[in-house]
Amino acid sequence: MRILLAEDDVWLAEGLRQDLHKAGYAVDWVADGNRALAWGEGTELDGVILDLGLPGRSGLEVLQHWRRRGNRVPVLILSARHTWAEKVAGLKAGADDYLAKPFSVEELLARLEALLRRSHGQAGPEIGAFGLTLDVASAQAVLPDGQRVQLTATELRLLRYFLLNPGRVLSKSQLADRLYDWDAERDSNVIEVYVRRLRDKLGAGWIETRRGLGYLLRDPSQ
Repeated sequence: MRILLAEDDVWLAEGLRQDLHKAGYAVDWVADGNRALAWGEGTELDGVILDLGLPGRSGLEVLQHWRRRGNRVPVLILSARHTWAEKVAGLKAGADDYLAKPFSVEELLARLEALLRRSHGQAGPEIGAFGLTLDVASAQAVLPDGQRVQLTATELRLLRYFLLNPGRVLSKSQLADRLYDWDAERDSNVIEVYVRRLRDKLGAGWIETRRGLGYLLRDPSQ
């Protein structure tokens, strides 16, 4: 999953980037409102962590602009402004959730995961499809029979995106966007390697190849 982190506190942003990476997210970081606005319009994102106190253009202005333009990317506001009036303003502007500083990383990750589940129509407490679920905390896939399969960080990122888009054909380009940060070197052949590794761990029937189009997660019992 690809997350935009818009935060001008360099120390905080670097720590969050590391925490988000460990939790299986590809992260793009910007430190001012103008870049956040442009990044949110020019990049396919799964979610945004948006500080309100950004230089150049406030986070609230950025969010209002996105919503006026029909950009429905899920947004978690992260701000030192925590009066009820400011929270209400953020939510009325179109934020999906609001977390005040200081905060615990565990709460931020839990709120972000819940926000992403809801945005993909999954109201339950876990990311899953066709009886296959993902235990993000332990980086394990849980098969329908209860068997647990350990995943690498990259496998976790890839499977999370498949599980949030079951039955949907995903191109190599889309999958690469969810594996790599914006400044990382990309190799489409790597996608084939990791899809093969997931098949080896989960079973061959879970991920179907659509030649010339990409891959999709399917119900292996069908």
